[in-house]
Order: sequence, then C-alpha cells, then structure tokens
Amino acid sequence: MKLATLDIIVLCVYFGIILLLGFYFSRKNTSTEEYFVGGRSFPGWAIGLSLVGTSISSITFLAYPGDAYKTAWLRFLPNLMLPVAILIAAYYFLPVFRRKKTTSAYEFLEDRFGPSVRVYGAIAFIIAQMVRLSTILYLLSLLVHELTGLDAEWCIVISGVFVSVYTVVGGIDAVIWTDVLQTIVLVLGGVMCLYVILDMLPNGITDVLTIAEEHGKLAFSELRDGSLHPVSWDLSLLNKTGTMMLILGVTSWLTEYSSNQNTVQRYCAAKSEAEARKGMFICAMSSLPIWAFYMFLGTALYAFYQVYPSPEATMMLDGTKKAEQILPFFVLSELPAGIVGLVLAAALAAAMSSLDSSINAISTVSIVDIYRRHLHPEQTDKHYLHVAWLIAAIVSGIMIAGAIYINQAETKTLQDTATILASLLGGGLLGLYLIGFFSKKGDARSAWMGISVTMVFTCWSILDKKGMLSESLSLPFETYYATLIANFLMFVVVYLAASFLFGKQDSDSEGKVVS
Repeated sequence: MKLATLDIIVLCVYFGIILLLGFYFSRKNTSTEEYFVGGRSFPGWAIGLSLVGTSISSITFLAYPGDAYKTAWLRFLPNLMLPVAILIAAYYFLPVFRRKKTTSAYEFLEDRFGPSVRVYGAIAFIIAQMVRLSTILYLLSLLVHELTGLDAEWCIVISGVFVSVYTVVGGIDAVIWTDVLQTIVLVLGGVMCLYVILDMLPNGITDVLTIAEEHGKLAFSELRDGSLHPVSWDLSLLNKTGTMMLILGVTSWLTEYSSNQNTVQRYCAAKSEAEARKGMFICAMSSLPIWAFYMFLGTALYAFYQVYPSPEATMMLDGTKKAEQILPFFVLSELPAGIVGLVLAAALAAAMSSLDSSINAISTVSIVDIYRRHLHPEQTDKHYLHVAWLIAAIVSGIMIAGAIYINQAETKTLQDTATILASLLGGGLLGLYLIGFFSKKGDARSAWMGISVTMVFTCWSILDKKGMLSESLSLPFETYYATLIANFLMFVVVYLAASFLFGKQDSDSEGKVVS
C-alpha cells in the first residue's frame, strides 16, 4: 500500500514529537539516578498512564480485536483481576520498594535471600525481556509491512533504530513521557476505527449489539469444533474454566506488580509513595476500559463483516488467515487518508511503549544488580551512566538482530528455545516474592531449593506440552495452569525447606536474614 500524503504527514509529526521528547530529556541525564528513575519526581497521573502504555503493547492493538472477532471475550476475563492485584500491590508491595529508595525490583531479593538470589532474579528478567523485545519488534514489523508495503526487514530496522535512539538518549524521562503520549495515540487510533465502523453500519451500534447477541460474541466463550461454547465456572485443574482464568489473572498481575522491573521502576520514579499509589489506581481505571474497548472493536468488526461480507474477513474467521490481521485489513480497506496515518501511529505506539520500557529496564537491572553490585563496584556515577547508555544500545542491537532472525527463520527453534529458557528461569518468581513479603522464613539455601524444584517442574511441563513424554509421565492437569502451580510450588518448597531442613534462619522486620 502507498500511504497518502496526509498519512505521511501525520506519521512524520508523530515521529518528530517522540524524537524531540527523547533529545529534550537527554539534557537532564547527568546521573544514574536521573537516567534510571527520573530523580524520583514523576506525578502519579504520568506514572499511571505510563504503566498503561507499558502493559498494553501490540497484544492490545492486534490480538484483542482478533480474538473478539474470531471467538468471544474469554481473553478479557483474566484482566478483571487487575484491580485486585493492584490493591494488594499498592498496600503491601509498594511500601517495601519505596522504603529504601529502591531502583531495581531485585534488590529486595538480596535483602531477603542474599546476593545470589538477586542475581538469579536479574538474569531471569533480562532473558525474558530480550525474548519479549525481539518478538514484539517482529510483530510490529509485520503490521508496518502490511500497512506500508516496505520490506519486512527494513521495517524491523527502521522501527528498532527509532525506538532505540529516543530510549538510549532520553532514559526513563523519555520512556515515561513518550508512553503517556503513546497511550493517548493508541486510544485515538482505536476510537477512529470504531467511529468509521458505526458510521458505515446502517443502524450503527444497534447493529453491533444485535449481531453480537445473536452470535454469542459478547460471552465468555471458547471456540471448540468451529462453534462457541460458554466456559464453566468450576474449580478444576483439568480444563479451562472461568473461575480458574480469574485465579490465573490474579497470579499474572501479582507477578507483574511484584517482580517485573518495568513496573517496579515506575514505583521508584514517582515523587512519593502516595503518588506511586495514585499512579497504580489510574492504571487500573484506565487499562480495563482500554482493553474492553479493543475487545469491543473486534466485536464491531465481526458485525461489520456480517453486514458487508469480504472473502478475506471470512478467511480470518475460518482460520485460513490469522485473526490478528482483521484490524490492519479493515484499516487498509475502509479508512480514509489521514486516519490511516493516525491508526498506523497507534500501532507503532502500542509496540514502542513496551519496547522502550524494556530497553531501559534491562539497562537499569544490568547496572544496578550486576555490573555495579558485583563486577565494578567502586566506579564513579558518570562511569555507570556511560555503561548504561552502552548496554541500552547493545540491547537495542540484539533486539533488532533477534527480530530479523525470527523473520528469516523457516522454523522458530531458536525463538522457542529462548522462550523455554525464560520460562525455566522465571517460573515461580511470584512465589519467591510472596514468601519474602509475607513471611520471615527463608535464606539463600531454601530459596535455591525452591528455584531448583520449580525449574524441574517447569521443564516437566514444557516437555509434556511439546508431546515429548509418554502418557504415564504426562502432567495430571491442564498445562495452561503450569505457571499457577509453579508459583505455589515455589512458596511451599521455600517455606518447608526453611522450616525443617535449614534450621531457624528467619528474617527481621527490615528483611535481613537473622539466625
């Protein structure tokens, strides 16, 4: 597709504002305190919108409409637990991270379990984020390629370099303020798509609601054998149920708000604990409506193509084409000039708000938890700042190379391997934090026992999911719940090991281990 002149102007304005923000904030970055946490001076509303921008990513823009278009609203169900997780995090996790002017989420692990466990947490995060970075950039390139016709690898390089430049030079200031802008652009892009759909349908939103009700598109249902089936609400580890998905949602969001550096770094960047808490509440109040809106956009697209059938849209329903392509297809087919540019900017915003956060977070963790703590502990702050820039640049290069590899690979073996490695290292991390937050039990020995047992369990679940085990060795539960069980296993093993194997080595009120 050749973009109209007006679309190009819209994109150039958007790119220009983002770059200007990056270089504007580069003048402030004279210390690691500013580069990593912005001098701990951000207002709550900015922290909140930044958290929204970091969490929504390309999944919101592509997968949510695609899921609602092809199936129903089941994917939305775990998100309903976000407010519950944020309430717990705001009053139990946040004070711990703010108490000692924390910069990294993994400093807490050293306070509770020792330096080796802190390094484990940091490395697990870095590997998981590197996989995430390459995957998101690859998905972004597919969208840009589909909308512009540019070669996919050029899309990867251009998008990757652009994000890298403003993130490396601007630090956390640029990340947070561009995330605020990108969140606004993302919402505007979606609103324009929905407006065009409702304007073109004969009876507007009435058509959407009527068709959706007739076809069961607004229910919590899953697609089986070509038809939608409402999920049950039983407590079961043997199949997917609504109740279990809510429990998974709590687990996922508690993990996000306890051990994810992308989130914890926002806590640390707020001007006060009260402002950080305000940001968390703003995130909850903003994220749920945005996610629901993008699910509804998928439902509206289903209604639109029932009224105006299209062979391509039909292929996305029957699985011939991926359902995630439905929104780009609509944009290309139906939107007027200028609006296409805005929606493309929204698509870029969805990905960039995740990419910039992860690049900065990896740089922060690499310096704070590994380089300054263990490799070169007695250097000047300017030295650490320069190394942080270098690490951010290297991470950006690896991100681009990884996305190009994924694009070129006939099989996704390396990507699968990297994802498996991230799962092995990070499985059960929430359980470790929970026992740290809510119990005085445990030291490095019990923590490593929990990590080891959880790794074995995660490896077992991965082999079973890939069909590499005999029936007698297969998991006695749905592999979908492996993460939930891994966190429970971590908590129980650490607690029992601390209680019965390694004597009474509890931690005091400040988190330090005492005999």
